Amino acid sequence: MILEPTVPAEVLAAIRAPFAETEATGVDAPVIQPLGLLLDLAGEAMRARLFVVQGEGGEEVCLRPDFTIPIARAHLAEGGGAGRYTYEGKAFRVAPRGSGRAEEFLQIGLEAYGGLGDPAEDAEVAALAWRASAAGGRDDLQLLMGDVALFSAFIDALGLADALAARLKRAFSHPRALHAELDRAQAPAPQPRQGDRLSSLLAGLPEAEACAVLEDLWAIAGIQPVGGRKPAEIVHRLAERAAAARAPRLSEAEVGLVQRYLTIAEAPRAALDRIAALAREGGLKLDGALGAWTDRLETLIALGAPEERMTLAAGFGRSFSYYDGFLFEVRSPALGEAAPVAAGGRYDGLALALGAAAGERAVGCMVRPARAWADVERAA
Repeated sequence: MILEPTVPAEVLAAIRAPFAETEATGVDAPVIQPLGLLLDLAGEAMRARLFVVQGEGGEEVCLRPDFTIPIARAHLAEGGGAGRYTYEGKAFRVAPRGSGRAEEFLQIGLEAYGGLGDPAEDAEVAALAWRASAAGGRDDLQLLMGDVALFSAFIDALGLADALAARLKRAFSHPRALHAELDRAQAPAPQPRQGDRLSSLLAGLPEAEACAVLEDLWAIAGIQPVGGRKPAEIVHRLAERAAAARAPRLSEAEVGLVQRYLTIAEAPRAALDRIAALAREGGLKLDGALGAWTDRLETLIALGAPEERMTLAAGFGRSFSYYDGFLFEVRSPALGEAAPVAAGGRYDGLALALGAAAGERAVGCMVRPARAWADVERAA
């Protein structure tokens, strides 16, 4: 396992200090996490980055790749509601071959629950991550921001069929998948495949009956499911696939609007102006979503994040699929875009996916001290 350089105590203390000022409750989280749950919540794209181990009773588990989901589970186990938590500990992710990136690394972060979900809370968390990152001594930091909810509002304003809109939204955090969806929308309709027939068959049955049919097919074919997927989850995905196959396709004009939206990436005020102009051109109503960004930006600046270091990229998404609103990364050009110094955002839907009642607002961030440290390249 590739380890990261040890950060000097005085640098680590400086990075830690902004989190201590929040007066949040310090928590830890189990290193071992359920594999199936993490894949459901963070997305299948994470599988290749996880250290998978065999748990008791043959269940597949993994080393924690991040703290957000483990802390969300712990928060809900205590009854949910309002809560602010800080953490400091090791996380584990398989590094891409040849990247040289650390696979065991220190994270310091904050997870906040129970707020109003307003733009000011987003800005406070992003500003916290900025201050902690800057405390490491780098002078080249940049704040890249995006908004899953703004993209969702843009798609909703197009008035697409529900299944098609859901597919585009789901692909947003994976740029290749999203561009593939747009390319597919312009291609001739494919001929039905055997798998499509199965999807349509199961989609037409009650869930319990569809699960029984799927289990019978597994037994006949001698297939042993892996990865923690339950029949009901697979049936649900197949039903979505069948609905997507039946959904109307994007028009050429709609594809053009989405593609132009995704290319917008510049200083925040200029980016917001371009998005507003594109919405007017397409007859789309985005006033509410864009107004939230004005408030968010003003709060960020008031809290000390330099506007000249900010970029708003309409097509920016993170690989953790649970983000559903504002999101950001603090980057250093010296390290490259694949190695953010800090990252975070809003994930209001995560608690709901874990079984909480609706309305459990949440936003958080994490900082990688070894990346924030200005002299890490010399120590590596």
